[in-house]
Amino acid sequence: MQLITSYYPVIMVADVQKVKAFFEQYLDFEVVYDSDWYVHLGMKDQGNVNLAFVRYDHGSVPASYRKASQGVLLNFEVENVDSEYARLKDQVDTALELKQEDWGQKHFIIEAPEGILIDIIQLIPPTEEFKNSYL
Repeated sequence: MQLITSYYPVIMVADVQKVKAFFEQYLDFEVVYDSDWYVHLGMKDQGNVNLAFVRYDHGSVPASYRKASQGVLLNFEVENVDSEYARLKDQVDTALELKQEDWGQKHFIIEAPEGILIDIIQLIPPTEEFKNSYL
């Protein structure tokens, strides 16, 4: 494969404007490209963090795949998960409260529109049981 110059997920949704508004309001994204059927977002001050949303029924999506995405979980690793939890817990729906995991994460999960889950993660040292899983 050639050198990859960019990488970002494109998630198929019914309402790109509703999803765009959520990511702008709560997660510090800004618009790179905006139309009624496709929105590309980049994180403010972190141009390497991008994602996009396409209306699932748009002609650019192959006909046999034209349905909204399901089971999407986006991970965002941060330096201080406690401060993000404090900032977001009363503003958005939380699917998983803040907790520590033995495999080396402290995290919580919020719900974005269209059934998209966002896992806000801070890496922490894993327990002895999981240390050998890291290469």
